[in-house]
Amino acid sequence: MLRLTRCLALPTSTTTTLQDIASNQPNGVAKVILKKGKTQLFRDGSPMVYSGAVDRIIGRPPPKTGDVVLVADGTQTPIGWGLYNSFSMFCVRLMQLEEEVSGDPSCALNVEKLLETRIDAAIKLRKNLGIPSANTNAYRLVNSEGDRLSGLIIDVFGDLAVIASSAAWVEKYKQHIKNCISGFNVVKSIVWRSSTEILKEEGLDLADLEQEELSESPERVKVVENGISYMISLDGQKTGFYADQRENRQFISTISDGQKVLDMCCYTGGFALNAARGHALNVTGVDTSSPALELANHNIVLNNLDPGRISFLKQDATAFMKNAASRNEEWDIVIMDPPKLAPRRKGAASMAGRKITVIRQAGAACDHPIDPSYPEGAYLSNILLRVA
Repeated sequence: MLRLTRCLALPTSTTTTLQDIASNQPNGVAKVILKKGKTQLFRDGSPMVYSGAVDRIIGRPPPKTGDVVLVADGTQTPIGWGLYNSFSMFCVRLMQLEEEVSGDPSCALNVEKLLETRIDAAIKLRKNLGIPSANTNAYRLVNSEGDRLSGLIIDVFGDLAVIASSAAWVEKYKQHIKNCISGFNVVKSIVWRSSTEILKEEGLDLADLEQEELSESPERVKVVENGISYMISLDGQKTGFYADQRENRQFISTISDGQKVLDMCCYTGGFALNAARGHALNVTGVDTSSPALELANHNIVLNNLDPGRISFLKQDATAFMKNAASRNEEWDIVIMDPPKLAPRRKGAASMAGRKITVIRQAGAACDHPIDPSYPEGAYLSNILLRVA
C-alpha cells in the first residue's frame, strides 16, 4: 500500500479558517474575489473558476500562474483555495473548500500534502472496486476532476503508469506527482505525457515542457482486461488505451453469442475481441489506422481466437457503410465508436425510415469517477439501440 505523509488533524487550539492560515504565510496569499451572484456555484463544489466569474484580485504582487490563491465572495470571506492561472479561461482550479479546511486544516494551501492525500484516496478507491485484479491490470488511477485533481490523469498498464498533464499547475508539481506514484508499489516505471495544445492555452511555452521520450519505456505494453489480452502502443491515442470503455466492452461479450457483429472505427479491436470471446458467429472490425489494425490482428493471436471468425479491414467508415448498403449486407450487432461523423443527430432514424428503441444507457467504467458538482466530467455516453 502507498505510504505517504498523511494529513493529520491539528490540535483544536490551532486556527482552522483559511483566512487565519493564509495570514500566517510568510509571503501572503492573493485573494480572487468572485462577482455578485457567482459564489454559490463554487461553494457547491464546481472546481473550475472561469475568468468571467471573477470581479477582482487582491494581492501585491499579483499571483503568477501556478500560485496558490484564496477564492472569496464579495465580502472577501474565503470559500476555498486553489491554483491560479493568468492565461487560461479557467482562472482558478479549486482544490479545497472552507468547510473541508475547518474539518482538517493540515492540507490547506499545501499542494504537496494535498496531492499525497488525494492520490492515496484514489488508490484506495480502486482497491475497493477490485482494481487491479488477476483479470484486469489496465485502469485509470486518477481521473482529473473526478478524483479532485483537475488537469491530472493517470492510467496504469500493468506496472507502467502513464501520467497525462493538461494543466499548468500539474507541470509545476511534476516531480512531486511522480514521487507520489513511485510510492505505489504496483508501479515500476512512469511515462509523462504533456497535452501540449491544452497547455499552450494554459500559457506555457512548449519549449519549456520536458516531454519525456517514450524510448525510455517500452513502445508496446501487454495488458489484460476482463481476461482478454491486448498489446497496446504508448504512441497511440489518449494514454495508449481506452480504459473507460471496459464495462461496455464486457457487455458486448454477453450479447454476441451466435451473432454477426460489425465493429466500426475499431481501433485495436477492443469491442471486436469481446464479441469474439462472447462466441459471435462472425466479427468484422473496420478502421483507417494501419498501426491500430496491426495491433488488432496481433491481439487475435494473443487471445488464441479463430481468425476465421474475426477479421479486421483497413477502410474509411463512411465508404465501407455505403458499400455495405449497396450490397444489402446486414449485421445483428453494429458497434459505432467513431470520431465525429454526424454533427446533427435529430431525426436521423426517421429520415432513414427506421424506428429505434433505447435498450441500455451507460458511461465510463467505475474507475472513472465523476464529481456531481462538475457534470462536464461525464464525457462518455454509451447507448444500446434496437433498430427496426
